[in-house]
Amino acid sequence: MTGTLKSYLNGLARRVRVDPPGAKAKPDPVADPHAPRKINLALQGGGAHGAFTWGVLDHLLADGRLEIAGLSGASAGALNAVMVADGLARGGPDEARRRLGAFWRATSAGGDLPAVQRAVTDRLFSMMPFAATPMQNWLEAMSRYFSPYELNPLNINPLKDLIARFVDFDALRVGGVPVFVAATNVHTGRLRIFSGDSLSADAVMASAALPLMFRAVEIDGVPYWDGGYMGNPAIFPFLHETDADDVLVVQVNPVSRATTPRTSAEIVNRVNEITFNSALIAELRSMDFANRLIAGGRAPGPGPYRELHIHRIHLGGLGERLTAASQMKTDFDFFKLLHRAGQRAARGFLERHFDDIGRRSTLDLAAESGIEWG
Repeated sequence: MTGTLKSYLNGLARRVRVDPPGAKAKPDPVADPHAPRKINLALQGGGAHGAFTWGVLDHLLADGRLEIAGLSGASAGALNAVMVADGLARGGPDEARRRLGAFWRATSAGGDLPAVQRAVTDRLFSMMPFAATPMQNWLEAMSRYFSPYELNPLNINPLKDLIARFVDFDALRVGGVPVFVAATNVHTGRLRIFSGDSLSADAVMASAALPLMFRAVEIDGVPYWDGGYMGNPAIFPFLHETDADDVLVVQVNPVSRATTPRTSAEIVNRVNEITFNSALIAELRSMDFANRLIAGGRAPGPGPYRELHIHRIHLGGLGERLTAASQMKTDFDFFKLLHRAGQRAARGFLERHFDDIGRRSTLDLAAESGIEWG
């Protein structure tokens, strides 16, 4: 049994609900059409494509019909997650929208970051290990021959200042929306989830620590790299920590491409997309397997079990049209283009599937996580 499947089944076991004799039936969670519907948001990392997630979040927060029960994210997804959670803790949905907008404005090429911090965020929000600015050209050339330990012996990481500038982690730890940030343990290769008291600027830095750009972020003596390798994003924590049965995955790495990559840039780009989708596909496969066991009455232990309803918003046709060059853009006009695309995608999702929230999945897990045989 894989670690992901075991975590998923263990989470289900913790969710067992057995009513005592004579207990009244629980009300339908969506019986009140005017009550906000609880949902967990799982935000994928994917460089500049994270601006698409900004647009999705912006629309969901403005719509007002959903209550965010939990947030999970890796890399750029983790940055979006803590911005939303911080805004909700400080002032509600409107403040969360404001903080998201301010963050993406600051990280754009026209923002107000210092030059070195600008170079770091340009590289962070680049989907590919190629350069687009003179500073990036220098960083790219140096990374071919030197590790971050040789290039940056003092371990200067401007990303920490950027995170601390926007997020009050003390506020998040006191009664805020649960946030689960994924990072990869360098020593074991295992997934680490930071949440609650362990959530910090260092944890978010670890989740976004690209190995050729940043030194591994050490937390309690353990080094961590980008969370996208092992949990992009992680879904199973919601079973342990929230009472919402619905998860909306915002997937920003294109799922499929119709053409075969031929240039070195296209090949590296596609390898990155496949790599950073693999953890999510594996988790969906485990969830599908567990759900089939539950549906067939073969799940271990007493029942009844409750499965998660999985939904998804993704780039769609836009992912096919984005080129390797456009994935390296960090100008605010490009971020706004992705933001508007995210708003449209969220609006379309709510129009088609709002009534399904709280009732059923709208993502076909078997189709999305299936294996091609033969």
